[in-house]
Amino acid sequence: MRISLLALAACGGAAPPASFSVASKAELVEVSSPYNEIRLATSPDGTTRLWGSPDRPGGPGGWNIWMARRTGATWSEPTAVAFDSDANDFDPAYSPDGGFVYFFSNRPGGAGGDDLYRVAVTGETFGDVEHLGPEINTAGDEWAPTPTRDGLLFASNVPHAKHDLYFAAAKGKGFAQAAPLPGAINTPDHDEFDATFVGTAIVFSRSTDVENDPIALQISHRGAAGYDAGTPLPDSINVAGGYTLGPAVDLHDPRIFYFSGKRPEASAGKLDIYRVRLGE
Repeated sequence: MRISLLALAACGGAAPPASFSVASKAELVEVSSPYNEIRLATSPDGTTRLWGSPDRPGGPGGWNIWMARRTGATWSEPTAVAFDSDANDFDPAYSPDGGFVYFFSNRPGGAGGDDLYRVAVTGETFGDVEHLGPEINTAGDEWAPTPTRDGLLFASNVPHAKHDLYFAAAKGKGFAQAAPLPGAINTPDHDEFDATFVGTAIVFSRSTDVENDPIALQISHRGAAGYDAGTPLPDSINVAGGYTLGPAVDLHDPRIFYFSGKRPEASAGKLDIYRVRLGE
């Protein structure tokens, strides 16, 4: 679980870009506050935002998922989602059609550690919590689910001590057995986690030790042999002396890219959510 990390931190109408090119300065998203905010998820219709916070007061558990809804140009005050528990719930992500919200939780009844779950979106409410089963979950920790039209991208630290990136193809109403991403993207000496697709590339977080060492966002492109080892994103996103994680693409406008950052210029010293606009 990411407790040590956070202690250190104390599809719409637009087409997705073909490649990763930053076309604007990083700016704070409105949900940012004096508390830690990590991994923003936007509904495909653009009316709902979800994110995780380990220290915002008022939720039922230690780590909670928070929600804000938009009316016109105004966003509501954050509230904890109805499927939050008194355990740790985190890393929300909408499915591309908006029908489900995926997240991780260490609530009782899982396979062990942090497991991946989903809830159906039923209008402005949510359905029952569904465990994703042994094709996805292990006795270790699974993080950062990113559902696609074809399957599920996520991170797991089983069978290795560090996190690697996995993909499980869609199968019926669930998923086939997950497998590590092909190529050089997963490394034996780093944690790779918090991944999202941007066009045909994958943007992900990497650290030599996710619980103790700095974290930066990388981009990996797919070739004939699979995904390459990745290169750091530009310093408009990764800043010296900071932490960068939790990448996500806005499902309503996929040219907007979100990330969570602990940046030296931020006075509170917390993880906030930023956005940049991607170029062509």
